[in-house]
Amino acid sequence: MKRVLFLFAVIAFVSCKSDKKTENQNATVEAVEKTEKQNDELTLLKGEFIYYADAAVLQTTKEVYAVVIDEKMQELNELVQQYKKEVTDMVPVEIKGKISPKPENEEGWAFRVEIVEILNVSKPNPEGGEIITIGKD
Repeated sequence: MKRVLFLFAVIAFVSCKSDKKTENQNATVEAVEKTEKQNDELTLLKGEFIYYADAAVLQTTKEVYAVVIDEKMQELNELVQQYKKEVTDMVPVEIKGKISPKPENEEGWAFRVEIVEILNVSKPNPEGGEIITIGKD
């Protein structure tokens, strides 16, 4: 449980940092990663995915979602492994999923997503993000 809370704290810390991209790059990123409501009651989500220490998270430009751990999440985790250098690396993905509020008795993010379809997994941009390394002394 401590690992899950630590992972959430790291993601929250990274998402709170100020972004130093140019205004033009920000517009492009927002256009590509925004969420869209589909006619099939699924939501298209584009963001960065991580599964670490029994916690799966999808971070978009506007929201952070807990990902339901099931067969589809495991399939996505297998696909992102080819792009990870460290176990804590986040990988850009595009999925369709069902968004629901978290149950009141659960800890974590306000919303969770159940992956229904995996559309795309892409290589992380090495220049686009900040790297946080957790070392042992």
